[in-house]
Amino acid sequence: MKMHPLCSGSHGNLFTTSQGRRDFLQVGAMAGLGLTLPNLLRLQAAQAMPAVESFSPIATSVIHIFLPGGMAQHESWDPKPFASVDYRGPFSPIKGVTGEYVGEKFANIAKIMDKISIIRSVTHGEAAHERGTHNMFTGYRPSPAIKFPSFGSIISHEQGSRNNLPPYVAIPTIFAPEQGSGYMSTAYGPFALGSDPADKGFTVRDLAAPKDVDSKRFERRRTLLSAVDEHFRAIEKSDAINAMDSFYDAAYKLISSDKAREAFDLNAEPVKLRDEYGRNAAGQRFLLARRLVEAGTRMVSVNYGGWDHHSNIKSAFESQAPNFDVAFARLIKDLEERGMLDTTLVLVSSEFGRTPKINSTNGRDHHPRVFSVAMAGGGVKKGFIYGKSDAVGAEPDENPVGPEDLARTMYRLLGINSQKRLILEGVRPIDIVNGGRIITELLA
Repeated sequence: MKMHPLCSGSHGNLFTTSQGRRDFLQVGAMAGLGLTLPNLLRLQAAQAMPAVESFSPIATSVIHIFLPGGMAQHESWDPKPFASVDYRGPFSPIKGVTGEYVGEKFANIAKIMDKISIIRSVTHGEAAHERGTHNMFTGYRPSPAIKFPSFGSIISHEQGSRNNLPPYVAIPTIFAPEQGSGYMSTAYGPFALGSDPADKGFTVRDLAAPKDVDSKRFERRRTLLSAVDEHFRAIEKSDAINAMDSFYDAAYKLISSDKAREAFDLNAEPVKLRDEYGRNAAGQRFLLARRLVEAGTRMVSVNYGGWDHHSNIKSAFESQAPNFDVAFARLIKDLEERGMLDTTLVLVSSEFGRTPKINSTNGRDHHPRVFSVAMAGGGVKKGFIYGKSDAVGAEPDENPVGPEDLARTMYRLLGINSQKRLILEGVRPIDIVNGGRIITELLA
């Protein structure tokens, strides 16, 4: 399915006037000249829709760190130090450099609170993992009629690739369908590594030509494949064929580009820096994300851990939060040291939060009513808290923020107008984001 980027507006019915009926009757004759009915409708829609306002980008890349399962806001970004223990939980919150509290296991994050922003009033109504994940990867509530594309797929479609690198990379794998391209062509889906950067002997699949194929032979194979592809395109027009062609083209560019391959090479990093990030899943994934955006990837989606802590949240949090704390703090400092923080947006989210009261198994259950998101760099204020939850962390108390607000704000920072519409087969315009607002208070 080929996408056509179009803007907001409306278009009339082709068949409501006598002129329209004459146009319709002429379509069959024009088809031989390449103008079919669907293409005529697309042209009409394009002519009817005025251009949307363009934005200058502030951020050139985004790293989206996703913590699947639903990280508890009380133990992380929005602790309640003065609540009773059955709400406060098993840890003692600590103060960061700005005077704001964070969870006890965020000792390193506490030291960089002056470099990040926290939104403590994120809210939606989806308590199921898949539906909550959909919200936080697309900015849309799930629909039985439409599969919405992820942030990375929209960015790929709107901005394309740089330096022969995939515009959208998933580290280490595509863990949920909500990371995919939805109604858009699969050509805009994420490039997945296939293995974990923390694994010993980590390599990215498909990044090298077969050992027995030299460069000349490699190019001959590419030429032959192009001829075969052209033959099949002449026989059948489909998204699968077009997407496969796009993937092959991207793959050839990756294999033939030293710079592209080197972007995935963690061994090029100093041993000391790799140690400082942490020789674990969080550390090496976050470090690779930095390498990729530095080389030109537009969006890196990183998932880490499993935060569905219905039972014994104390030991569960202690097993994962320290590595995240070290790696995230080092990522922010690393970006700043390299002069990249102002142009790299870092977003940390989860599909929802956890219930405000500790349950009978010493855990917390699903709670989408209020939770927190952290952001840094890329045009976001530093040392800033936006929104507020109530005294026990059960409901938004000030400035509720929905997934569509987050999405619109992220796109604005990247220079994408989320009010733009994309046209599907059959000339159905769909907003990049429907509703919501840009959180201007968050912008630096």
